[in-house]
Amino acid sequence: MRLPLALCLLGPTASGKTDLAADLVQRFPVEIVSVDSALVYRGMDIGTAKPDAALLRRAPHHLIDLADPTETYSAGRFKRDALAVMDAIRARGRVPLLVGGSMLYFKALLDGLDELPQAAPALRADLEARAAREGWPALHAELARLDPVTAARLAPNDSQRIQRALELCFTTGGPMSALLGARAGASPAWRFVRFALVPTDREWLRQRINRRFDAMLAAGLVEELRGLRARLPLAREMPSMRCVGYRQAWAFLEGEIDAGELARQGAAATRQLAKRQLTWLRGWPGAETLDPQSPDTPDRLFSQAEAFLKDGN
Repeated sequence: MRLPLALCLLGPTASGKTDLAADLVQRFPVEIVSVDSALVYRGMDIGTAKPDAALLRRAPHHLIDLADPTETYSAGRFKRDALAVMDAIRARGRVPLLVGGSMLYFKALLDGLDELPQAAPALRADLEARAAREGWPALHAELARLDPVTAARLAPNDSQRIQRALELCFTTGGPMSALLGARAGASPAWRFVRFALVPTDREWLRQRINRRFDAMLAAGLVEELRGLRARLPLAREMPSMRCVGYRQAWAFLEGEIDAGELARQGAAATRQLAKRQLTWLRGWPGAETLDPQSPDTPDRLFSQAEAFLKDGN
């Protein structure tokens, strides 16, 4: 039996995914399913580049504004939510268009998840306290002794992933790298067709990222975070507050960095995120690669999407 079709549009931050996806919605019977670990949070609009009301009227997005910033939204929860939405889209006679740059979420949906123990709150708090005293590079060095395979693929300041890897080392008595592979199952009920936006000129992407972060600051990113902190019992170690931009804005509000450093660190962190996203994309064979700089990319994408849609759902 032929599996139903799902289109995927992947790419690094600031590569133009949203505009292309909105154009696809205007041309074909598709509905956008957001694959973005930051867009799920309500009230976090500026720093996540959340689509505005006008764009959402033209091209509605599923799976945005699902959780308060005080909540933890996981890849496992995303997979459950995404499959439910995709089934509903299919029932309407339309095709899911998965759009975003959260590669772990794509991995959860396309390849399945590794079965790993749940986080230990007390241990997590202890690691946070140690990081505050010693710095994340020191904890990265400890991870390199305990799990050199995992440490080798993490940056010394990748706090979230270093913390999780150390948690697993301490709770299981073994390295995280040894636990990977107990796959919880992919999503065999769908036929995923992937399009990846990969710029050939990295300086082009760098400049777009710099301009976009400057625009976020001008639009009120700091004020947005200040308002969230006034309304909600937020803590800087929460996943929502670790999102690029919010992490740096938090440090600014705490008086740890000035406005110039906020702009520099925020743009640099966003560029590092884009670099990690591109690394993920290179590790996934089979995607149709498109250069977002090329003027013929929209026509190529539309033509190929039309061919898959005509081929049958």
